[in-house]
Amino acid sequence: MHVLITILLIISGTIVSLLVIAIFMKKTHLVKREISINVPRQQVFDFLKLLKNQEKFNKWAKADTNRNWNYKGTDGTVGFVISWNGDRKVGKGEKEIMKIDDGKRIETQIRFMRPLKTTADIIFDLESISENQTKVTMSNAGKLAYPINLMIPIAERMFPIDMDSSLFELKRILE
Repeated sequence: MHVLITILLIISGTIVSLLVIAIFMKKTHLVKREISINVPRQQVFDFLKLLKNQEKFNKWAKADTNRNWNYKGTDGTVGFVISWNGDRKVGKGEKEIMKIDDGKRIETQIRFMRPLKTTADIIFDLESISENQTKVTMSNAGKLAYPINLMIPIAERMFPIDMDSSLFELKRILE
């Protein structure tokens, strides 16, 4: 009986400690990754602004090939929404084009409903390095409410790996 009480006290103490730590942790994240693609900037932009194209290179868009996709609006324009409902790994959510600066920037917002309700801004910035070379910067920024903000350090370690994988696949497709 004493062992059981000791185990319960240790578990309770750990949970309380994590909840206290979460109070003092940051609640926002920002991860940026970039890649150079040997294609003119406008050509890269024209591909990226179509959210349906992200199914071709985005690691998470390709994670569940059996998910249900729905589309509202005209792809490549502000207000277009792509939504999905998939397995436990990819969950349920939607991504909307919020702003477009032709040839330079695409701002989207991703909203997850399941497995965790959260929102993030995914932005692609494009810069000409030369006539036939483009620097693509992808950023992922968002906020996680208490106590889910405990996951931010894990996300900041995992997001760069997934974003790099997606950008390398984008480069492979376009070149």
